[in-house]
This record gives sequence, structure tokens and C-alpha cells, in this order.
Amino acid sequence: MSGTSPSRPPTAHATPADDRRVLLMAAVPTVIAGAVVTLVAGLVNGGKGVLGAVLGTLVVLAFCGAGLAVLMRVRQRNTYALLNAAMATYLVKILLLFALLFALRDATWLDPKAFGWSILVGVLVWTTAEVRAFSKLQLLYVDPAAGVDTTAPTREG
Repeated sequence: MSGTSPSRPPTAHATPADDRRVLLMAAVPTVIAGAVVTLVAGLVNGGKGVLGAVLGTLVVLAFCGAGLAVLMRVRQRNTYALLNAAMATYLVKILLLFALLFALRDATWLDPKAFGWSILVGVLVWTTAEVRAFSKLQLLYVDPAAGVDTTAPTREG
């Protein structure tokens, strides 16, 4: 089996239901991974480890979820701006993460290693699950309704 759903033929455009499905398929494994990291951090570092891991998992869910939501909105309004929006959301997420790390640099109420590990594991799980979810959507790369561009230069040899 190829892992694709035969009940739905490939489409050229994602629907809001597809967007919710991708969000859910990325968030659930991230929450599970965050719970595992929180358990390990709690066993190793106690309450500070739990706080650090929970906060790190919430940061991943907030940053990645908000980034995906922004990209979904941009895609609905202007597909040509999607790459620019993706780069902008990535830059904003990195800057906000640096600001958060700077703000928490002297925090004694959480374990910074648990915080960092939960962010690292969460981002890796989110990204992997998001790629898997998008691959299951069966979206066409080319819109068949657009037709063929007859004005494009051809290569004759």
C-alpha cells in the first residue's frame, strides 16, 4: 500500500478541513512527545524539570501552531505570497525564541536543559508530523484547471 487514501481523489486546493487535519496531526504527536520529555525531566530534575519541559512544549505548540495558522490564511488569500510568508514567520519565530531565551536566562524556577530539550524534541516531532500530514493530503502540484501556457517559449533543437 502506498499510504494514500483511496476515498478522496487528489485536489488542487486544500480546504479548511484539511487545514484543521494538518494542525491536529502535528499537534497530537507533539503533545505526546512533550509529555514524555516532561516525565523524564520530572524524574531527573523534579519540579523545575517539569516546569521547564511543560513551558518548552507550550512554546513549540504556540510558535508552530501560530506559524501554520498564518500560512494557512496566506495560502487562502494569495498563494503567490506563501513562500515570503513562510520565511517571515520563520524569522519572527526565531526572533521571538531568542527574546524568550533572553528573558528567561536568569530564571531559577525552571530547568533550562529540560526547557531546551522539550523545544528541540517538540520541533522535530512537529515538523515530522506536519510533513507526514501534508503528504497524506494528496494535493496536486499543478492546478489542472489552469491549462497549458502557450505563450511560453519552447526549446527546439
